[in-house]
Amino acid sequence: MKVQTTVLENGMTVVTDQMPYLKTAALGVWVRTGSRAETVQQNGITHLLEHMAFKGTKTRTARSIAEEIEAVGGELNASTSIEHTNYYARILAEDTPLAVDLLSDILQNSTFDSQELAREQHVILQEIGAANDSPDDQAFDLFQEAAWPDQAIGRPILGTPETVQGFNRDALNTYLSDRYRAPDMVLAAAGAVEHDELVALAREKFSGFSGEAAAQDATAKYGGGETLRNKDLMEAQVLIGFEGLAYKSKDYYAIQILASVLGGGMSSRLFQEIREKHGLCYAIYSFHWAFSDTGLFGLHAATSHDDLAALMPMITDELVSASQTISDDEVARSRAQIRAGLMMALESPAARAGQIARQILVHGRVLGPDEISSKIEAVTAEDIRRVAHETFVGTTPTLTAIGPIDGIMKADELAGRLEQAPVLRAASL
Repeated sequence: MKVQTTVLENGMTVVTDQMPYLKTAALGVWVRTGSRAETVQQNGITHLLEHMAFKGTKTRTARSIAEEIEAVGGELNASTSIEHTNYYARILAEDTPLAVDLLSDILQNSTFDSQELAREQHVILQEIGAANDSPDDQAFDLFQEAAWPDQAIGRPILGTPETVQGFNRDALNTYLSDRYRAPDMVLAAAGAVEHDELVALAREKFSGFSGEAAAQDATAKYGGGETLRNKDLMEAQVLIGFEGLAYKSKDYYAIQILASVLGGGMSSRLFQEIREKHGLCYAIYSFHWAFSDTGLFGLHAATSHDDLAALMPMITDELVSASQTISDDEVARSRAQIRAGLMMALESPAARAGQIARQILVHGRVLGPDEISSKIEAVTAEDIRRVAHETFVGTTPTLTAIGPIDGIMKADELAGRLEQAPVLRAASL
Protein backbone atom coordinates (compact mmCIF):
# COMPACT_ATOMS: atom_id res chain seq x y z
CA MET A 1 0.00 0.00 0.00
CA LYS A 2 1.19 3.51 -0.83
CA VAL A 3 -1.13 5.62 1.28
CA GLN A 4 -0.82 9.38 1.50
CA THR A 5 -2.97 11.72 3.57
CA THR A 6 -3.44 15.49 3.48
CA VAL A 7 -5.77 17.61 5.60
CA LEU A 8 -6.94 20.68 3.71
CA GLU A 9 -7.16 24.14 5.22
CA ASN A 10 -10.91 23.75 5.81
CA GLY A 11 -10.42 20.43 7.65
CA MET A 12 -11.40 18.03 4.89
CA THR A 13 -9.12 14.99 4.56
CA VAL A 14 -7.79 13.73 1.23
CA VAL A 15 -6.40 10.20 1.31
CA THR A 16 -5.09 8.10 -1.56
CA ASP A 17 -3.90 4.54 -2.00
CA GLN A 18 -1.91 4.35 -5.21
CA MET A 19 -2.04 1.15 -7.27
CA PRO A 20 0.24 2.11 -10.19
CA TYR A 21 -0.31 -1.09 -12.17
CA LEU A 22 -3.99 -0.16 -12.75
CA LYS A 23 -5.56 2.06 -15.39
CA THR A 24 -8.69 2.82 -13.37
CA ALA A 25 -9.52 4.55 -10.12
CA ALA A 26 -12.24 4.45 -7.50
CA LEU A 27 -12.86 7.62 -5.55
CA GLY A 28 -15.55 9.14 -3.42
CA VAL A 29 -16.57 11.41 -0.61
CA TRP A 30 -17.36 9.79 2.72
CA VAL A 31 -19.27 11.85 5.28
CA ARG A 32 -19.45 11.21 9.02
CA THR A 33 -23.23 11.31 9.12
CA GLY A 34 -25.87 8.64 8.84
CA SER A 35 -29.30 7.75 10.10
CA ARG A 36 -28.27 7.95 13.76
CA ALA A 37 -27.69 11.70 13.34
CA GLU A 38 -31.41 12.23 12.71
CA THR A 39 -34.14 13.38 15.07
CA VAL A 40 -37.42 11.47 15.19
CA GLN A 41 -38.92 13.93 12.72
CA GLN A 42 -35.89 13.63 10.43
CA ASN A 43 -35.91 9.82 10.21
CA GLY A 44 -34.99 8.95 6.62
CA ILE A 45 -33.68 12.37 5.59
CA THR A 46 -30.04 11.22 5.27
CA HIS A 47 -31.08 8.55 2.79
CA LEU A 48 -33.41 10.94 0.91
CA LEU A 49 -30.61 13.52 0.65
CA GLU A 50 -28.30 10.89 -0.80
CA HIS A 51 -30.93 10.17 -3.48
CA MET A 52 -31.63 13.83 -4.20
CA ALA A 53 -27.95 14.67 -4.70
CA PHE A 54 -28.22 13.08 -8.16
CA LYS A 55 -31.40 14.89 -9.18
CA GLY A 56 -29.97 18.10 -10.56
CA THR A 57 -27.66 20.99 -9.69
CA LYS A 58 -27.51 24.64 -10.69
CA THR A 59 -25.73 23.71 -13.93
CA ARG A 60 -26.61 20.04 -14.51
CA THR A 61 -29.90 18.19 -14.83
CA ALA A 62 -30.35 14.72 -13.38
CA ARG A 63 -30.03 13.33 -16.90
CA SER A 64 -26.84 15.24 -17.69
CA ILE A 65 -25.22 13.99 -14.48
CA ALA A 66 -25.86 10.42 -15.59
CA GLU A 67 -24.84 11.07 -19.18
CA GLU A 68 -21.55 12.81 -18.33
CA ILE A 69 -20.21 9.98 -16.19
CA GLU A 70 -21.44 7.25 -18.54
CA ALA A 71 -20.04 9.05 -21.59
CA VAL A 72 -16.57 8.19 -20.27
CA GLY A 73 -17.55 4.66 -19.27
CA GLY A 74 -17.68 5.48 -15.57
CA GLU A 75 -20.28 4.98 -12.89
CA LEU A 76 -21.57 7.17 -10.08
CA ASN A 77 -23.47 5.96 -7.02
CA ALA A 78 -24.00 6.46 -3.30
CA SER A 79 -25.07 4.68 -0.12
CA THR A 80 -26.31 5.53 3.36
CA SER A 81 -25.51 3.63 6.54
CA ILE A 82 -26.16 4.20 10.22
CA GLU A 83 -23.05 6.36 10.77
CA HIS A 84 -21.73 7.24 7.30
CA THR A 85 -22.87 8.38 3.87
CA ASN A 86 -20.73 8.04 0.79
CA TYR A 87 -20.84 9.22 -2.83
CA TYR A 88 -18.45 7.43 -5.15
CA ALA A 89 -17.31 7.02 -8.73
CA ARG A 90 -15.35 4.45 -10.72
CA ILE A 91 -13.57 5.85 -13.74
CA LEU A 92 -10.55 5.57 -16.00
CA ALA A 93 -7.55 7.38 -14.52
CA GLU A 94 -7.71 10.28 -16.97
CA ASP A 95 -11.32 11.02 -15.98
CA THR A 96 -10.55 11.70 -12.32
CA PRO A 97 -11.06 15.49 -12.70
CA LEU A 98 -14.54 14.89 -14.12
CA ALA A 99 -15.46 12.57 -11.25
CA VAL A 100 -14.27 15.09 -8.64
CA ASP A 101 -16.15 17.87 -10.40
CA LEU A 102 -19.37 15.84 -10.46
CA LEU A 103 -19.06 14.85 -6.81
CA SER A 104 -18.36 18.39 -5.68
CA ASP A 105 -21.25 19.71 -7.79
CA ILE A 106 -23.90 17.35 -6.46
CA LEU A 107 -22.79 17.92 -2.86
CA GLN A 108 -22.63 21.72 -3.05
CA ASN A 109 -25.01 22.85 -5.77
CA SER A 110 -28.02 20.51 -5.71
CA THR A 111 -31.26 22.43 -6.26
CA PHE A 112 -33.67 19.90 -4.71
CA ASP A 113 -36.29 20.72 -7.32
CA SER A 114 -39.82 20.19 -5.97
CA GLN A 115 -40.91 17.93 -8.84
CA GLU A 116 -37.78 15.81 -8.57
CA LEU A 117 -38.29 15.66 -4.80
CA ALA A 118 -41.87 14.43 -5.15
CA ARG A 119 -40.77 11.73 -7.60
CA GLU A 120 -37.91 10.57 -5.39
CA GLN A 121 -40.12 10.49 -2.30
CA HIS A 122 -42.44 8.19 -4.26
CA VAL A 123 -39.47 6.00 -5.25
CA ILE A 124 -38.39 5.68 -1.60
CA LEU A 125 -41.95 4.82 -0.56
CA GLN A 126 -41.70 1.92 -3.01
CA GLU A 127 -38.35 0.99 -1.48
CA ILE A 128 -39.94 0.98 1.99
CA GLY A 129 -42.80 -1.12 0.63
CA ALA A 130 -40.37 -3.63 -0.85
CA ALA A 131 -38.58 -3.90 2.51
CA ASN A 132 -41.89 -4.42 4.29
CA ASP A 133 -42.70 -7.24 1.86
CA SER A 134 -39.46 -8.99 2.80
CA PRO A 135 -39.71 -10.89 6.12
CA ASP A 136 -35.95 -10.89 6.71
CA ASP A 137 -35.71 -7.13 6.05
CA GLN A 138 -38.57 -6.58 8.49
CA ALA A 139 -36.90 -8.79 11.06
CA PHE A 140 -33.63 -6.87 10.89
CA ASP A 141 -35.39 -3.50 11.22
CA LEU A 142 -37.30 -4.72 14.27
CA PHE A 143 -34.12 -6.28 15.67
CA GLN A 144 -32.29 -2.97 15.45
CA GLU A 145 -35.20 -1.14 17.06
CA ALA A 146 -35.42 -3.63 19.93
CA ALA A 147 -31.68 -3.39 20.60
CA TRP A 148 -31.71 0.42 20.76
CA PRO A 149 -35.29 1.45 21.59
CA ASP A 150 -36.41 5.06 21.08
CA GLN A 151 -33.05 6.10 19.60
CA ALA A 152 -31.94 7.19 16.15
CA ILE A 153 -29.50 4.27 15.90
CA GLY A 154 -32.46 1.91 16.26
CA ARG A 155 -34.65 3.50 13.61
CA PRO A 156 -34.73 2.35 9.95
CA ILE A 157 -32.34 4.04 7.53
CA LEU A 158 -35.13 4.41 4.97
CA GLY A 159 -37.38 6.27 7.39
CA THR A 160 -41.16 5.85 7.45
CA PRO A 161 -43.75 6.80 4.83
CA GLU A 162 -44.90 9.63 7.09
CA THR A 163 -41.45 11.16 7.64
CA VAL A 164 -40.28 10.73 4.04
CA GLN A 165 -43.37 12.45 2.66
CA GLY A 166 -42.95 15.33 5.10
CA PHE A 167 -39.55 16.55 3.89
CA ASN A 168 -39.21 19.63 1.71
CA ARG A 169 -36.37 21.53 0.07
CA ASP A 170 -35.71 23.65 3.19
CA ALA A 171 -35.40 20.52 5.34
CA LEU A 172 -32.85 19.03 2.96
CA ASN A 173 -30.80 22.24 2.79
CA THR A 174 -30.83 22.60 6.57
CA TYR A 175 -29.70 19.02 7.12
CA LEU A 176 -26.98 19.39 4.47
CA SER A 177 -25.70 22.56 6.12
CA ASP A 178 -25.78 21.06 9.61
CA ARG A 179 -24.16 17.70 8.87
CA TYR A 180 -21.92 18.05 5.80
CA ARG A 181 -18.90 19.79 7.33
CA ALA A 182 -15.33 19.64 6.03
CA PRO A 183 -13.77 18.02 9.15
CA ASP A 184 -16.37 15.25 8.86
CA MET A 185 -15.62 14.57 5.18
CA VAL A 186 -13.00 12.41 3.49
CA LEU A 187 -12.17 12.40 -0.21
CA ALA A 188 -10.63 8.96 -0.72
CA ALA A 189 -9.26 7.38 -3.87
CA ALA A 190 -7.50 4.15 -4.78
CA GLY A 191 -6.05 2.83 -7.99
CA ALA A 192 -4.39 4.93 -10.69
CA VAL A 193 -4.37 8.18 -8.71
CA GLU A 194 -1.79 10.87 -8.03
CA HIS A 195 -2.08 12.24 -4.53
CA ASP A 196 -0.90 15.79 -5.21
CA GLU A 197 -3.22 16.11 -8.19
CA LEU A 198 -6.22 14.96 -6.14
CA VAL A 199 -5.31 17.39 -3.34
CA ALA A 200 -5.21 20.25 -5.84
CA LEU A 201 -8.60 19.24 -7.23
CA ALA A 202 -10.04 19.00 -3.73
CA ARG A 203 -8.78 22.46 -2.80
CA GLU A 204 -10.40 23.86 -5.91
CA LYS A 205 -13.70 22.00 -5.73
CA PHE A 206 -14.48 21.54 -2.02
CA SER A 207 -13.37 24.81 -0.46
CA GLY A 208 -16.98 25.88 0.07
CA PHE A 209 -17.55 23.52 2.98
CA SER A 210 -17.43 24.83 6.56
CA GLY A 211 -14.38 24.28 8.73
CA GLU A 212 -16.43 23.48 11.85
CA ALA A 213 -17.26 19.87 12.72
CA ALA A 214 -20.90 18.82 13.09
CA ALA A 215 -22.40 18.02 16.47
CA GLN A 216 -21.66 14.54 17.78
CA ASP A 217 -24.34 11.86 17.68
CA ALA A 218 -26.14 11.04 20.92
CA THR A 219 -24.55 8.20 22.89
CA ALA A 220 -26.27 4.89 22.18
CA LYS A 221 -27.86 2.98 25.08
CA TYR A 222 -28.42 -0.70 24.42
CA GLY A 223 -31.82 -1.85 25.63
CA GLY A 224 -32.57 -5.34 24.39
CA GLY A 225 -35.89 -7.13 24.67
CA GLU A 226 -38.08 -8.95 22.21
CA THR A 227 -40.33 -8.29 19.24
CA LEU A 228 -42.39 -11.27 18.08
CA ARG A 229 -44.78 -11.17 15.12
CA ASN A 230 -46.80 -14.19 14.18
CA LYS A 231 -47.39 -14.18 10.41
CA ASP A 232 -48.57 -16.72 7.87
CA LEU A 233 -45.22 -17.46 6.22
CA MET A 234 -43.40 -20.60 5.17
CA GLU A 235 -40.44 -19.89 7.45
CA ALA A 236 -39.78 -18.15 10.72
CA GLN A 237 -37.08 -15.47 10.59
CA VAL A 238 -35.23 -15.47 13.91
CA LEU A 239 -32.64 -13.00 15.17
CA ILE A 240 -30.89 -13.27 18.53
CA GLY A 241 -28.56 -10.51 19.66
CA PHE A 242 -26.47 -9.11 22.50
CA GLU A 243 -24.71 -5.84 23.17
CA GLY A 244 -21.50 -5.77 21.17
CA LEU A 245 -18.39 -3.60 21.09
CA ALA A 246 -17.33 -0.33 19.49
CA TYR A 247 -14.64 -0.09 16.81
CA LYS A 248 -12.04 1.13 19.28
CA SER A 249 -12.66 -1.52 21.93
CA LYS A 250 -9.60 -3.51 22.94
CA ASP A 251 -11.60 -6.66 22.21
CA TYR A 252 -12.88 -5.55 18.79
CA TYR A 253 -10.89 -8.19 16.89
CA ALA A 254 -11.71 -10.84 19.48
CA ILE A 255 -15.46 -10.38 19.03
CA GLN A 256 -15.08 -10.32 15.24
CA ILE A 257 -13.29 -13.67 15.42
CA LEU A 258 -15.95 -14.97 17.82
CA ALA A 259 -18.62 -14.17 15.22
CA SER A 260 -16.59 -16.05 12.63
CA VAL A 261 -16.04 -19.11 14.84
CA LEU A 262 -19.73 -19.31 15.68
CA GLY A 263 -21.29 -18.64 12.31
CA GLY A 264 -18.87 -17.22 9.77
CA GLY A 265 -18.82 -20.02 7.22
CA MET A 266 -19.55 -23.65 6.47
CA SER A 267 -16.98 -24.84 9.01
CA SER A 268 -18.46 -22.69 11.79
CA ARG A 269 -20.06 -24.18 14.88
CA LEU A 270 -23.61 -23.07 14.17
CA PHE A 271 -23.53 -24.22 10.55
CA GLN A 272 -22.03 -27.61 11.33
CA GLU A 273 -24.20 -28.39 14.36
CA ILE A 274 -27.55 -26.93 13.33
CA ARG A 275 -27.53 -27.12 9.53
CA GLU A 276 -25.27 -30.04 8.73
CA LYS A 277 -25.77 -32.35 11.69
CA HIS A 278 -29.44 -31.73 12.48
CA GLY A 279 -30.81 -30.08 9.31
CA LEU A 280 -32.88 -27.55 11.26
CA CYS A 281 -32.42 -24.71 8.76
CA TYR A 282 -30.98 -24.03 5.34
CA ALA A 283 -28.71 -21.19 6.46
CA ILE A 284 -27.56 -19.82 9.78
CA TYR A 285 -24.86 -17.25 10.49
CA SER A 286 -23.61 -14.85 13.14
CA PHE A 287 -22.33 -11.30 12.81
CA HIS A 288 -20.99 -8.35 14.76
CA TRP A 289 -21.89 -4.76 13.89
CA ALA A 290 -19.46 -2.24 15.34
CA PHE A 291 -20.15 1.48 15.64
CA SER A 292 -18.33 4.46 17.12
CA ASP A 293 -19.59 3.87 20.67
CA THR A 294 -21.45 0.56 20.70
CA GLY A 295 -22.00 -2.65 18.82
CA LEU A 296 -24.44 -5.50 18.30
CA PHE A 297 -23.58 -9.20 18.19
CA GLY A 298 -26.24 -11.24 16.46
CA LEU A 299 -27.17 -14.42 14.72
CA HIS A 300 -29.84 -15.07 12.11
CA ALA A 301 -31.63 -18.25 11.14
CA ALA A 302 -34.68 -19.09 9.06
CA THR A 303 -36.52 -22.27 9.92
CA SER A 304 -39.91 -23.97 9.74
CA HIS A 305 -42.39 -23.85 12.59
CA ASP A 306 -41.88 -27.58 13.20
CA ASP A 307 -38.13 -27.12 13.72
CA LEU A 308 -38.34 -23.95 15.82
CA ALA A 309 -38.73 -25.74 19.15
CA ALA A 310 -35.50 -27.69 18.58
CA LEU A 311 -33.59 -24.80 17.01
CA MET A 312 -33.72 -22.28 19.85
CA PRO A 313 -32.28 -24.48 22.64
CA MET A 314 -29.59 -25.75 20.30
CA ILE A 315 -28.51 -22.19 19.49
CA THR A 316 -28.29 -21.25 23.17
CA ASP A 317 -26.30 -24.41 23.89
CA GLU A 318 -23.80 -23.39 21.20
CA LEU A 319 -23.47 -19.93 22.76
CA VAL A 320 -22.85 -21.49 26.18
CA SER A 321 -20.29 -23.85 24.67
CA ALA A 322 -18.48 -20.96 23.00
CA SER A 323 -17.53 -19.51 26.37
CA GLN A 324 -15.96 -22.81 27.43
CA THR A 325 -14.64 -24.86 24.54
CA ILE A 326 -13.51 -22.71 21.62
CA SER A 327 -10.18 -24.17 20.58
CA ASP A 328 -6.90 -22.85 19.22
CA ASP A 329 -7.59 -24.61 15.90
CA GLU A 330 -10.95 -22.85 15.49
CA VAL A 331 -9.43 -19.47 16.26
CA ALA A 332 -6.57 -20.09 13.82
CA ARG A 333 -9.04 -21.02 11.08
CA SER A 334 -11.16 -17.92 11.68
CA ARG A 335 -8.11 -15.68 11.85
CA ALA A 336 -7.06 -17.03 8.46
CA GLN A 337 -10.54 -16.33 7.02
CA ILE A 338 -10.52 -12.74 8.25
CA ARG A 339 -6.96 -12.09 7.07
CA ALA A 340 -7.74 -13.58 3.65
CA GLY A 341 -10.82 -11.38 3.35
CA LEU A 342 -8.73 -8.35 4.23
CA MET A 343 -6.07 -9.17 1.65
CA MET A 344 -8.60 -10.02 -1.07
CA ALA A 345 -10.27 -6.65 -0.53
CA LEU A 346 -6.93 -4.97 -1.17
CA GLU A 347 -7.15 -6.16 -4.78
CA SER A 348 -10.21 -3.96 -5.39
CA PRO A 349 -9.72 -0.18 -5.74
CA ALA A 350 -13.31 0.44 -4.61
CA ALA A 351 -12.84 -1.69 -1.48
CA ARG A 352 -9.52 -0.01 -0.70
CA ALA A 353 -10.94 3.49 -1.10
CA GLY A 354 -13.85 2.65 1.19
CA GLN A 355 -11.59 1.03 3.75
CA ILE A 356 -9.16 3.93 4.07
CA ALA A 357 -12.00 6.47 4.15
CA ARG A 358 -13.78 4.69 6.99
CA GLN A 359 -10.53 4.27 8.92
CA ILE A 360 -9.93 8.01 8.74
CA LEU A 361 -13.46 8.71 9.98
CA VAL A 362 -13.27 6.13 12.78
CA HIS A 363 -9.62 6.18 13.85
CA GLY A 364 -8.32 9.45 12.44
CA ARG A 365 -5.65 7.55 10.49
CA VAL A 366 -5.22 4.65 8.09
CA LEU A 367 -4.47 1.25 9.61
CA GLY A 368 -2.16 -0.73 7.35
CA PRO A 369 -2.79 -4.41 6.62
CA ASP A 370 0.27 -5.44 8.63
CA GLU A 371 -1.02 -3.58 11.70
CA ILE A 372 -4.47 -5.15 11.36
CA SER A 373 -2.98 -8.61 10.79
CA SER A 374 -0.84 -8.31 13.92
CA LYS A 375 -3.90 -7.37 15.99
CA ILE A 376 -5.79 -10.35 14.60
CA GLU A 377 -2.83 -12.67 15.28
CA ALA A 378 -2.63 -11.47 18.89
CA VAL A 379 -6.11 -12.79 19.72
CA THR A 380 -6.05 -16.10 21.58
CA ALA A 381 -8.66 -18.78 22.23
CA GLU A 382 -8.72 -17.66 25.86
CA ASP A 383 -9.58 -14.12 24.71
CA ILE A 384 -12.45 -15.48 22.62
CA ARG A 385 -13.86 -17.56 25.47
CA ARG A 386 -13.70 -14.56 27.80
CA VAL A 387 -15.43 -12.28 25.30
CA ALA A 388 -18.09 -14.94 24.66
CA HIS A 389 -18.76 -15.18 28.40
CA GLU A 390 -18.95 -11.39 28.77
CA THR A 391 -21.24 -11.08 25.75
CA PHE A 392 -23.70 -13.93 26.32
CA VAL A 393 -23.85 -14.64 30.06
CA GLY A 394 -25.71 -12.45 32.54
CA THR A 395 -26.65 -9.98 29.82
CA THR A 396 -29.91 -8.85 28.22
CA PRO A 397 -30.57 -10.54 24.89
CA THR A 398 -32.45 -9.07 21.95
CA LEU A 399 -34.89 -11.46 20.28
CA THR A 400 -36.82 -10.76 17.08
CA ALA A 401 -38.88 -13.29 15.18
CA ILE A 402 -41.38 -13.07 12.33
CA GLY A 403 -43.45 -15.88 10.83
CA PRO A 404 -44.98 -19.07 12.24
CA ILE A 405 -43.52 -18.64 15.73
CA ASP A 406 -46.11 -20.15 18.11
CA GLY A 407 -44.29 -21.57 21.11
CA ILE A 408 -40.96 -19.83 20.44
CA MET A 409 -38.58 -19.53 23.37
CA LYS A 410 -38.90 -16.05 24.84
CA ALA A 411 -36.01 -13.66 25.56
CA ASP A 412 -36.12 -14.22 29.33
CA GLU A 413 -36.07 -18.00 28.82
CA LEU A 414 -33.12 -17.60 26.48
CA ALA A 415 -31.22 -15.54 29.06
CA GLY A 416 -32.00 -18.10 31.76
CA ARG A 417 -30.72 -20.98 29.66
CA LEU A 418 -27.46 -19.11 29.07
CA GLU A 419 -27.00 -18.96 32.87
CA GLN A 420 -27.26 -22.73 33.31
CA ALA A 421 -23.59 -23.57 33.96
CA PRO A 422 -22.03 -20.57 35.76
CA VAL A 423 -19.60 -22.67 37.84
CA LEU A 424 -18.20 -24.55 34.86
CA ARG A 425 -18.03 -21.35 32.86
CA ALA A 426 -16.18 -19.44 35.55
CA ALA A 427 -13.72 -22.29 35.94
CA SER A 428 -12.85 -22.15 32.25
CA LEU A 429 -11.85 -18.47 32.34
